[in-house]
Order: sequence, then structure tokens, then C-alpha cells
Amino acid sequence: MSQPALPRAPSHTRQRLVEAAFEEVYHSGFRSSDINTILTKAGVTKGALYHHFTGKEALGHAVVEQVIAKITSDKWLAPLDDVDDPIDALLGILNDTALSPAEVNGGCPLNNLAQEMSPLDEGFRRRLSEIFSTWISGVADALRLGQVNGKVRCDLDPVDTATFFIATYEGYISMAKVAQDPRVLDSGLRQLRAYLHTLRR
Repeated sequence: MSQPALPRAPSHTRQRLVEAAFEEVYHSGFRSSDINTILTKAGVTKGALYHHFTGKEALGHAVVEQVIAKITSDKWLAPLDDVDDPIDALLGILNDTALSPAEVNGGCPLNNLAQEMSPLDEGFRRRLSEIFSTWISGVADALRLGQVNGKVRCDLDPVDTATFFIATYEGYISMAKVAQDPRVLDSGLRQLRAYLHTLRR
């Protein structure tokens, strides 16, 4: 007699739901995302969804907290952690930025949701704002350390500089998405690289 399959661990089921929801939200937007499509992608029942989340909004909030926050941290904060020269580190991040049509046309997950949901849902707005604040703080801290190490000009304000850099990057991401043209982002990345070099001491 064959042994019955063990049930999936609740935490694994929850993670599958969050990952499937991220894919659906990224491609369709939150308001247009379909719960049944998410359930099919995750391979779980509606009962499993409501065991872990109170509804679609709670699942969306988890996408922001667990997926989008991690994407931002892995791409932007981890490479800047305690670096001697933040300019080189930021240049490296820009050089690693994907320019494939699929990724450019899809846009930035953080920016997509910020534009769609911040005016409509305070839970989304607060969580997305926290990611932007953490991102700005991480870049600013790296620039501040670069000033101490003699790598970054001392006459600039780290927070203002980080905010300008991130806002410009996100703006180019949005413009490339609207144009559906990777060349728009490529041009923006060249301008940002030139800007970063002006920050050197």
C-alpha cells in the first residue's frame, strides 16, 4: 500500500501564493489581477488562500512586503553594504540593469504599484513608501560613508543626492515602459553614469 503524500507545509503554501500573486500583479496590475489565475499558478485552493490571507488586499500587501521589498534590497542595498567606494558600487548596479524588452516593457514592480495603488489604498501606500524610504536611506548612507572615505564630494547632501538619483532612475524606467523601447532606458543609464562621476571627490 503506497504511503499518502504529505501535505504541503503552510509556510510553503503561503509563499507559493505570494509568488504567484506577484507574477499576476506584475503583468496585469493589482486591480486587474485575477484570484483564480493566482490560485491556478500557485496550485492551491481558495480555502488555502483564505487560510493565510483575509483577502486580495492582504495578499497584495504581502507581495509588497515579501517580494518587492526583497527585489529592491537585493538589487540596490546589498551591493552598497559597507562599501568603500559607493560610486563604483552604484555604477556596477547600473551596469547590471537588464535591458531586455520583456523587462523594460514590464516596468519596475515597485513603481508600477506605487502609481496604481498609492492613491487608492493606504495599506499599499504606506508599505510602498517605506520601501522607497529604505532605498533612499541605503544609498544616502553609502554616500555618507564615501564622504568619510574620501571617495565622494563633501559639498553634497547625501539624502538629496540619493533622492535625485533614485527619482531619475525610476523616471527613466517609466518612460521606457511607456515608449516600449529599451533604448530610452539605455540613454537614461548613460546619463546617470555621467552624473555619478560628478559626485567623485
